[in-house]
Amino acid sequence: MFSQDDEGQQGLVLALVLGLIAFVITLVIGISLHRLHRALPSGPQSVPAKAVAAAVPAPAASAPAAAAPASILPEVSQAIQASQVSQAAADAASVKVEQGVVRFYFASGSADLAAGAVDAMTDLVKAAKDGRTLVISGFHDATGDTVKNAALARQRAVAVREALKAAGVPERQIELRKPEQLAGGNDAEARRVEISLQ
Repeated sequence: MFSQDDEGQQGLVLALVLGLIAFVITLVIGISLHRLHRALPSGPQSVPAKAVAAAVPAPAASAPAAAAPASILPEVSQAIQASQVSQAAADAASVKVEQGVVRFYFASGSADLAAGAVDAMTDLVKAAKDGRTLVISGFHDATGDTVKNAALARQRAVAVREALKAAGVPERQIELRKPEQLAGGNDAEARRVEISLQ
């Protein structure tokens, strides 16, 4: 038979063992995340699963309970990386042409045109050379400093106007409208400039 002291000591030993196992699991995950963070390239490149798995250390033989969290770590890391790549893609500059309207989407805080912007304006440049007027409309969102947002939207519209002029469109055939503020909605839509024919 066990005395109350023996049961108390067994409970204490059990608590220490469980605490030690939890500590080892936490330590392995922390070291793995640290190594993974250092091994991942910066920027929106994709990372092969082998590279992520190589960054995760093998669990210690004396701590079999740590194996389960370490095996989940690559999947979690890939999900985080995919989220970062998705965010970077959403923030990148791009150009879209839909129904004769060219939409320039700008990176956050930037007035630089996306690659391929000049090619996207080809039909509009031809129409302008045939006497049509091109209307440039800029947009910005209502969050943050409204004055700074409007100024950045104007810089973006001016960048588009300068690209049109560089493509041979006379300034008299370009109408630059005051940037419009969008209430709510998509951040990318608020960081755009459109060219349409009038």
